[in-house]
Amino acid sequence: MGSILIVAEIQKGAIREASYELASFAHKIAAGREIRSLVMGSGIAGEAESFAKKGGGSVYAADHEGLANYNVDGWNAAIRAAVEASGAELVLISNTPSGWDVAPRVAAGLDAAFVSDVFDISEEDGTQVFTRRIFNGKLDAQVVCPGTPVVVSVQPGATAPYEGATEGGVESLSVDLSGSRARFIETRVAESKGVDLTKADIIVSGGRGVGDPEKFPEVIQPLADALGGAMGASRPVVDAGWLAHEYQVGSSGQVVTPKLYIACGISGAIQHLVGMKGSNFIIAINKDPDAPIFEVADLGVVADLFEVVPALTEAVKAAKG
Repeated sequence: MGSILIVAEIQKGAIREASYELASFAHKIAAGREIRSLVMGSGIAGEAESFAKKGGGSVYAADHEGLANYNVDGWNAAIRAAVEASGAELVLISNTPSGWDVAPRVAAGLDAAFVSDVFDISEEDGTQVFTRRIFNGKLDAQVVCPGTPVVVSVQPGATAPYEGATEGGVESLSVDLSGSRARFIETRVAESKGVDLTKADIIVSGGRGVGDPEKFPEVIQPLADALGGAMGASRPVVDAGWLAHEYQVGSSGQVVTPKLYIACGISGAIQHLVGMKGSNFIIAINKDPDAPIFEVADLGVVADLFEVVPALTEAVKAAKG
C-alpha cells in the first residue's frame, strides 16, 4: 500500500498554516497508509523536525541552497524525488501560487492524475473522492481517479489545521538540481495602496453580480462609507479590471476577519470563502437562492442587490442622524 505525501511550504521562515491543513486531510483518509512529508528549503532542519511532530509524520528534508526560494524546476525535482523515495500514491499540495504552478508539472512528469482546487477529500468504500467547485461555485463536482499516483492541490482554509502530535522522524533527501533552468532572482512586493482590508472592522464587498465597474462607487462604496468600513471585491471583479488587486478578498487576495462582512452579488467560490469565512458576522445579498455564499452566511437576503443595498445605505444614514 502506497503512502500519502504532503508537500509542506515554508513562508517567512516557518511552515505555513496551509501545510498543517494538508496534514488534517492526510490523517483523515490515511486508513493505515503511512504519512510522509517533504520540507524544502535551505537551513530547514528545525522546521522539518517541527512538522514531523505536528502532523507531518516521517519527513524528508530537502536542504539545498538552490531551494532557498521557490523555483518551479527545483520544486518539481524535489517533489518527484520524494515521490520516488516514498512510493506515494497520493500527493497533497496547497493551492497557493507556488502550488498551482508546480502541481500540474509534477503530475505530468509522473504521468499521474491531477485534481485541482479541491476543498474536501473523503474515502468511500476504499476509494478516494475529491470534491471541488465548478461553474463559478454553483455546483460541487466529486472526482474519482482510477489509478495512482494522484496529485491534488487543496484550497487553503478548506479545513482546520492538524492539532495532534506525531512521532515521525526526519531524513535527508538528496535532490539533483543540475538540470534546473529556472532560478530565483528577487521578490518584489507591490506598494500597498488604499485601505488595508485586514485591519477593517466592516467590509462591504461586491462580486460579478454588481454588473459593471461604475456600480461600485455608486452602490457598494456608499454603504461601506455609511457603515464606516472598507470596500472589497471578489476575484472576478479584479480579474476584469474593475478594481485594483488590493481590494480582492480570497485565497489569492487578502484573508480578512472583520466584525461584519457584507457580500453583495458574490456567488461564493471556494477561493472567496477561504478569504472571509472567519468573519464574525456575514450578510449575503444575492438573487440566486442556491449561491454557495449562503452556506457561510449568518444572514442571507435573496433579492436584487440594487434594491437592497441603496435602501440599507439610506437606513444606516438615517439611524446615524
